[in-house]
Amino acid sequence: MKALTCHAFKPYKEHAVEDVDAPAISPGHVRIEIHAAGINFPDLLMVEGKYQMKPPFPFIAGAECAGVITELGEGVKTRKIGERVLCVVPIGAFAEQVVAPEMTCFPLSQNMSFAEGAALTITYGTALHALDQRANLQAGEKLLVLGAAGGVGLAAIELGKAMGAEIIAAASSEEKCAAAKARGAKHGINYAQDDLKSRAKELSGGGVDVVFDPVGDKFAEPAIRALGWGGRFLVIGFAGGEIPKIPLNLTLLKSADIRGVFWGAWTMRDPKTHFANMAKLMEFFEQGKIKPQISNSYPLQDFSAAFDELAERRAIGKVVLTMR
Repeated sequence: MKALTCHAFKPYKEHAVEDVDAPAISPGHVRIEIHAAGINFPDLLMVEGKYQMKPPFPFIAGAECAGVITELGEGVKTRKIGERVLCVVPIGAFAEQVVAPEMTCFPLSQNMSFAEGAALTITYGTALHALDQRANLQAGEKLLVLGAAGGVGLAAIELGKAMGAEIIAAASSEEKCAAAKARGAKHGINYAQDDLKSRAKELSGGGVDVVFDPVGDKFAEPAIRALGWGGRFLVIGFAGGEIPKIPLNLTLLKSADIRGVFWGAWTMRDPKTHFANMAKLMEFFEQGKIKPQISNSYPLQDFSAAFDELAERRAIGKVVLTMR
């Protein structure tokens, strides 16, 4: 099979798709013929050795995919051959096949394309866990979303709207703000031009209730300063580059919380709620409340161009690799 295989940590442009042996099936696992795989910012970090998880070499990159089950390992009870599924794995998704534990798979709606399925699990799963279990977002609250035109940002906007919040989208261009408004944001802030803190406080009438921040860097502190009394700041990631150092007096003065969101680790600790969240996401999709936006799809062989789109902040929505 063809796979994006990493033999050493190096710039992503120096990696290559190559022919490798298909993984062997094992008890409790299923073999999936992958049709599409979603690219996430941690994938770029991992192949360059900049992510907290550093797999032994050689490894196949990629963490989420959608495809069809073609083989069942011994003891598998919840999945069946021919079933369309979503799957999240630590590594191995940027390939034509993957072998994964049956409990990491979730049925894919017949109304959802493989590309949409590959764009759903990590971004929407992270956003729903963040807004529901971590922030306890309530109807009528003001939600500020940074990086609003990225995959996880758009997911947070759609889910926040579905939960009854008023959304303020912050992004780096007018085009990205427009994309966020098209998905349900009431207001947009172009933080390449506008002052994030003052504009967010103005639009929210004094301060937002929740900040959803997958960007970090220089935008985190002004976003915290835009919180109102009792606000919650959600740490999603650091796509902006630097991990910010926050003056803790800001949380004291606002009686505010900083809450970390480590979705991957949480799914292992609370699989029951994770599967309930996935069922809710499928329900929202069937109701038309969410629809994963595909920025662009690239054949697996063109992974470098796909990574470029993400690394250069050109993506509006999710970038996807296709295997078929």
